[in-house]
Amino acid sequence: MTVTPQDILKALARIVDPATGQDLVAADYVRAPSFDGATARFVLEVPPERAREFGPLAQAAEAAVAALPGVEKAAGILTAHGPVPPAPAADAPEGAPPSLKIGRHPRPQASKKVDGVNRIIAIASGKGGVGKSTLAANLAVALARAGKRVGLLDADIHGPSQPRMMGATARPKSPDGETIEPLRAHGVAFMSIGLMLPEDEAVIWRGPMLMGALQQMLGQVNWGELDALIVDLPPGTGDVQLSLCQKADVTGAIVISTPQDVALLDAKKALTMFKKLETPVLGLIENMSAFCCPHCGHEVHIFGAHGVKAEAERLDLPFLGEIPLHLDIRVAGDGGAPVALGEGPQAAPFHALAARLIEGGIL
Repeated sequence: MTVTPQDILKALARIVDPATGQDLVAADYVRAPSFDGATARFVLEVPPERAREFGPLAQAAEAAVAALPGVEKAAGILTAHGPVPPAPAADAPEGAPPSLKIGRHPRPQASKKVDGVNRIIAIASGKGGVGKSTLAANLAVALARAGKRVGLLDADIHGPSQPRMMGATARPKSPDGETIEPLRAHGVAFMSIGLMLPEDEAVIWRGPMLMGALQQMLGQVNWGELDALIVDLPPGTGDVQLSLCQKADVTGAIVISTPQDVALLDAKKALTMFKKLETPVLGLIENMSAFCCPHCGHEVHIFGAHGVKAEAERLDLPFLGEIPLHLDIRVAGDGGAPVALGEGPQAAPFHALAARLIEGGIL
């Protein structure tokens, strides 16, 4: 039997918070309900001051969802992030605000700084399909869980995936037709061109339009005060990468690759690009490092073993860790609740990366 997100929401709506008298759905605590054929998943995002008392309600919520016909297991994650402080909102003009349009030729700008943003971390790859967006979403969530004020900018304009991964797809609002209010999920403020368009609509733009859209999402979004803005770049070494490094004050880049030689060839091109643009490379990450069979526990290096680590050592760059090839990471991303929201071996590499950036003084 197929269980829909609406079925999960209906089950959770039967759980009432005695402190407010509202059910979990009406109180806007529920995020990213999903079902993968056996397991129903959801996130409860509650006020930080109530996190300790919410354990029994979270257990009741899991039991209610587990009772749905067709559900073999219910997996709920309880999070309690503080809100990302917004910047002071501009006064809205009288009457209906003008229509907001993303995508234009870039304009001259006076500063490379983004208002309120302390650090900009670019997540890059030489080619697509190596897990760049998964890393960006999970790093943002892990930093938020560590107490940092975090933003996530999906700069992959031709292939935006962060709305799905972050579990929020509402259209951003603009009080004046210029300022853009970012969405907020899992303690992270985020913006994506995918929030402005239907999910299956293609963005067919040339270079100047891409550069202008990036400039708008950096400069017009009301990011508020952030310790870090994580930028999910498109694959390759094109217009968006060039514009970000030349027009914004980028703290550094993290390059992700799978271990096989073909992927590493393209990763080296990304490293060369950042060197030419004088953007520091904070380190390399190896994704899909190994597959562990869930039935027998045997580990297989499908894409080769430790290729990224060897390359980092050869180039004298920091090696920031390995991320396994695991079903839970994929399911969590598709369900809008990044695996770093929880604990366990699949979440551990992302939490370790966040801790390393913080302890190293980068954030």
